[in-house]
Amino acid sequence: MTREEVHALITALPLVEEGTSWGMPSYKAAGKFLTRIRAEDDSLVVYLDSIDERDMLIDAEPDTFHLTDHYRSYPIVLARVASVDPEWLKVRLTARWRRLVPARARKAHSL
Repeated sequence: MTREEVHALITALPLVEEGTSWGMPSYKAAGKFLTRIRAEDDSLVVYLDSIDERDMLIDAEPDTFHLTDHYRSYPIVLARVASVDPEWLKVRLTARWRRLVPARARKAHSL
């Protein structure tokens, strides 16, 4: 994927806007942190269901998924924009979106 394709995928989700989190450009859903593209390694911050899932992804596809010490304690994986599967990314971002937005927004947008 390209940065532009990732941007389009993220901003296609309802109630998503560009913002700032911890002094860095990010994307927010209903005002809450959804993700960001890390300029330092062109990777996307992706929330997962568990640390075990993260570790399995890194083991299975180390060219796509990686981690820094900053995220080690969280169920987060870093996904390289250039090699991440668009369908996988859409599923993960939609799952995160569903956790962040109010129930009425989930119902209104059927995601």
